[in-house]
Amino acid sequence: MTGPVLVEIVGLNNAECGPFPCDENRTCGLSGCYPSGKLNTSFEELKRVLKHEYGDRVELKLTLIDKGTPDYIRSIIETEYPPLPMILVNGRLTRIGRISLERIRKEIEKEF
Repeated sequence: MTGPVLVEIVGLNNAECGPFPCDENRTCGLSGCYPSGKLNTSFEELKRVLKHEYGDRVELKLTLIDKGTPDYIRSIIETEYPPLPMILVNGRLTRIGRISLERIRKEIEKEF
């Protein structure tokens, strides 16, 4: 593999980071964003953790679709109907449907 693995999180600006409430059990594997439960805060915590673990081998991108949807995202939504937040790894749609550290790690590892 050449270049970093790109993890793209797609969602809405004021959305939650997943379908489950943000609680002290931290089933998502992140703690720095608790108790916000917000996508933007969770993205920043995910980015911090993954950069610490993988360094430059992983790149993260947050794509908010509130005010416009890129064509490639629109195409995925129209054909796959994925849950939001949508998690793409190197452009490949995953069926995670939430910010989940362990599940995103597994998808990253598939790319190495």
